[in-house]
Amino acid sequence: MMRGFIERMRESGNVIDVHEPCSTEFEAPRLAAGTGKVVFFHDLEGSRCVMNLLADRRSLAAALGVAEEGIVPHLAGADYTGTVRVEGSVPGGEVDLARIPVMKHFPGDAGRYITSGIVFSRYEGMENASIHRMLVLDENRVAARLVEGRHTHAMHRMALERGERLPIAVAIGTHPLVTFASSTRVPPGRELAYAAELMGGEIMVRECSNGVRVPDAEIILEGYIGSERADEGPFVDITGTYDQVRQEPVIEFTGMHCKPDPIYHAILPAGPEHKLLMGAPYEPKIYRAVSEVTDVRNVRLTRGGAGYLHAVVQIRKTTEGDAKNAIMAAFAAHTSLKHVVIVDEDININDPEDIEYAIATRVRADTDLLVITGVRGSSLDPRRLPDGTNVKMGIDATMVLGEEEKFIRATWE
Repeated sequence: MMRGFIERMRESGNVIDVHEPCSTEFEAPRLAAGTGKVVFFHDLEGSRCVMNLLADRRSLAAALGVAEEGIVPHLAGADYTGTVRVEGSVPGGEVDLARIPVMKHFPGDAGRYITSGIVFSRYEGMENASIHRMLVLDENRVAARLVEGRHTHAMHRMALERGERLPIAVAIGTHPLVTFASSTRVPPGRELAYAAELMGGEIMVRECSNGVRVPDAEIILEGYIGSERADEGPFVDITGTYDQVRQEPVIEFTGMHCKPDPIYHAILPAGPEHKLLMGAPYEPKIYRAVSEVTDVRNVRLTRGGAGYLHAVVQIRKTTEGDAKNAIMAAFAAHTSLKHVVIVDEDININDPEDIEYAIATRVRADTDLLVITGVRGSSLDPRRLPDGTNVKMGIDATMVLGEEEKFIRATWE
């Protein structure tokens, strides 16, 4: 699973092995921030750890078994129908979070945060999987950021309304495609089925003592989310700025199971893996939405836009107005999107310089900008308004139909 993927990346020269002793406080995060390769720590305060598993599209393409340029069309064709098979139960064990090399990433963080833990939950026939940052409080409790309105938050609220706790399990160190699927907005309860589809059609899971199902992982923690709350934050989020302090639910762990000599997976906040996992799952959603209004070729959420707030959409324009329709479709598909640029097929959406060239030569501000005020934006945007709304801008950086000869660049081909 995750170990096999690491070895494949090592064989292709994409793993940096750090054998020297390393600290969980700032040192390991700083080393991981300096490279786009997978970083494997062999002695992270006596434990093993991996970072940057999906730090770039090359890694995601390798996990999916497709070419980099085909990632978005491949993902856009998913129907979330993989098979999930139960193969047994998860052994119990005493909980001691001190056994895990949880990091403090930045000086202003509230403490040590688990950043790659996938929270699997199951309640009243509903099932969910999503990643939540978790501030370690003591040897068996964490404060977890549950975003309002998302599935874990809704299931937790339902359990509390019935006077019950929400059963959960946290999986750390899963196959990268399980992590990717858990970062993706899919139909309710289809995260494991989506992971199975991405991995070839089937995934095996085991059942915890509280009834929650989890896939293969290096570390499995099971427990409950009850009514207790605690301060959570500050924490560096996707924009590289500190998110605010909130009162968030506490997870109390009742069991812990680790593989022999487990490999802890940590995601660097605001690092390349964080940005890819936040943004890339929205690209196929935008692709499908834009395909309903025009001929879409590709979509990219840019690293400079925090991997989340800026998109570039490449289309084959056939009528005037296609680009503006694409802008509106993109905003509808990804409500946290702040700025989107629509470009032609000759523009390389992976090249910021080429995108800037399209804006410089194909945009007329009085006709090609679409500004939308008073709409819902991202809670992570420092420029959001007090009521949570924001201003969004779409840029039509496509050629004027019938005047293409003005924009065609000279080549020797």
